[in-house]
Amino acid sequence: MNAAPRRADAAENRARIIGAARAVIARSGEVKLNAIAKEAGVGQGTLYRHFPTREALLAEVYAYDVNELVAAAPALLAEYEPLAALRLWFDRVADYARVKRGVFAAVEAGVQRDLAANSHGPIGDALTALLVAGKADGTIRPDVDARDVILLIGYLSRLDEAEWDARARHLLRLVVDGLRRR
Repeated sequence: MNAAPRRADAAENRARIIGAARAVIARSGEVKLNAIAKEAGVGQGTLYRHFPTREALLAEVYAYDVNELVAAAPALLAEYEPLAALRLWFDRVADYARVKRGVFAAVEAGVQRDLAANSHGPIGDALTALLVAGKADGTIRPDVDARDVILLIGYLSRLDEAEWDARARHLLRLVVDGLRRR
């Protein structure tokens, strides 16, 4: 049976809660539901109607970011040359990784494994599309695949918050330079 569609105001509240949670996590890494409700401009009852547990909210924030990241790859390829699209996609990866780090810090290990398992496939597919396009136009070296790149950018989860702004995008640009065909 399909769930009934959400009312427009309920869908808007849900979207505001997810956006606020994402912003709070990216800013501080802490997940305080009262701060998220306040930032979203909703009461705690509204927040709990949409997300009965903290983990449910975190899983939704994480899934939202994965979906945004995956959808960005074909959109960027439609607008930019493959290497430029990859560079711009990596800028989004940096934003995604900052939120991912905050989400993973806030959830139990079992939930963390489930979240990671559900994101690697779609993100790998998006990255593969970017790499294939770059290989086809000769800008990306032929000996790399999505798994290579995912392993390389895994360091983002280990960056300290204090050095994030100075290093995350810079290091991703180094990865892009390493992917470039010589």
